[in-house]
Amino acid sequence: MERIKVKDLMVPLEEYLTISEDASLFEAVLMLKSAMQESGGTRPAHRAILILDQNGRVIGKLSQLDVLRCLEPKYAEIGDLKKVSGHGLSAEFLRSMIEKYELWASALDDLCRKVADVKVKTIVASPLEGEFIDAEATLNRAVHQMVMGHHQSLLVTSGDTIIGVLRLIDVFQEIGERMQACKV
Repeated sequence: MERIKVKDLMVPLEEYLTISEDASLFEAVLMLKSAMQESGGTRPAHRAILILDQNGRVIGKLSQLDVLRCLEPKYAEIGDLKKVSGHGLSAEFLRSMIEKYELWASALDDLCRKVADVKVKTIVASPLEGEFIDAEATLNRAVHQMVMGHHQSLLVTSGDTIIGVLRLIDVFQEIGERMQACKV
């Protein structure tokens, strides 16, 4: 895998789903749903959408999980969920959080109505340092970064510019093909 570069597997920015920071969450969800339904090409469907500022620069990424998270605004009371995820929280502890914070107490339709017009710029988080990788980095480094950071994708950079997205599904497909070739 040392010879494979991130740029060889990334989805170029111009082929990735993007939406303006001034778009509504509803518009972003419709775009993601449409991309999933239309998927039938050589690449699997997108599971996230890149948010662009007024200058066309990527300011963040909105994933399917982010959409679910923003449906329940009380998650903000818990704190930084990225910091606690993956720390082996027990099922009992997670259940107690639902009760303590009264998560998902409202009807889903009510929650959906409340957030449909929210602008994506108000909910998208700036990418963390570990979510960026240089286009010239090896696939080995990218896999390590994905595993250690629990990332479904990485923003690929050339200098200070985001030029694409390296998705876990594309990395998995490459590794799967190589495993198959080794077995034959």
